[in-house]
Amino acid sequence: MRGSDEGGEGLFSYVSCEARVPADHPLRPIRAIVDEALEVLSPEFEGLYAKVGRPSIPPEKLLRALLLQAFYSVRSERQLMEQLDYNLLFRWFAGLSMDAPVWDATVFSKNRDRLLAGEIAAKFMAAVLNQARLRKLLSDEHFSVDGTLVEAWASLKSFRRKDGSGEPPAPGRNAEGNFHGEKRSNETHISTTDPQARLYKKGDGQASRMAYMGHLLMENRNGLIVDAELTQATGKAEREAALRLIDRRPSPGKRITLGADKAYDVTDFVHDLRDRNVTPHIAVDGHLTKTGGYRKTAIDDRTTRHPGYAASLRVRKRIEEAFGWMKTVAGLRKTKYRGIDRVGWAFTLAATAYNLVRMPNIPAPA
Repeated sequence: MRGSDEGGEGLFSYVSCEARVPADHPLRPIRAIVDEALEVLSPEFEGLYAKVGRPSIPPEKLLRALLLQAFYSVRSERQLMEQLDYNLLFRWFAGLSMDAPVWDATVFSKNRDRLLAGEIAAKFMAAVLNQARLRKLLSDEHFSVDGTLVEAWASLKSFRRKDGSGEPPAPGRNAEGNFHGEKRSNETHISTTDPQARLYKKGDGQASRMAYMGHLLMENRNGLIVDAELTQATGKAEREAALRLIDRRPSPGKRITLGADKAYDVTDFVHDLRDRNVTPHIAVDGHLTKTGGYRKTAIDDRTTRHPGYAASLRVRKRIEEAFGWMKTVAGLRKTKYRGIDRVGWAFTLAATAYNLVRMPNIPAPA
């Protein structure tokens, strides 16, 4: 018998979002990990909010919604609010009931900025990694480090002289700019859109662009990110950030290995690692110089003769998987934020989202 094409709306609904999400949905184990971490952070949240006044967006719901934005490549907070309005899966993960109103996008962004003061992104990553069943997935002896450029929300046309001299910008939304023959550097110029962004190019033959530099520290057992940091883009930023990431480890002093690419093959950096009881498993930079000789490497036979050196060079490349996911899925190829604090917060949260996607799929150690 053919059914009738009539509206099925009723006066009341007794089905919750929880009942609509399949028991084997991939977000269920992620939600369990997130809820446990947020419970640990509850005292931190208490210190960020006043005791009186109008209730704001709960920070737990705010962070879950931001994770959804990274998981599902949602381009903006406004589009995220639209998804939360009709997507039952998003409502369930964020913690909204079927009939709860969604937040205004501007109010959501203002509440997100409140979490910057407490460095909640870094503390959230630590709370996830410190869970008992997840600590077993991490190595405490072998690590890898690398850096990548995060394109800033600023165009080259905004990169103008600090003293205000030079040709003024032409009127119009996308006005023409003639930079032919003009020498521009970070010492003499600054972006009027994002003053903390820097003009930088990753290597020879690549175009310069306004960017920040993101750094990750990865453990080598399962390729999970254990720390993240964002800095201004400079020639020494990768090595300086690597030392800070090493110094922030929970158990400093224990001998570890650190894998890295050729950009880290610098004598001072290798000496700094050895002073920290770190064995530098760094790829040898022995390229041919302009004078016809080979560059002198800081890595000697004390390191390269061991089989663990070759293993570290092979495993360290997995850190590129994290960078690739964060840029393509989490939307960090070009940031949507301005200022090193906001961009850094988003970078660390994206690294945590990458871990959350991978953790449920890693077999538990025997």
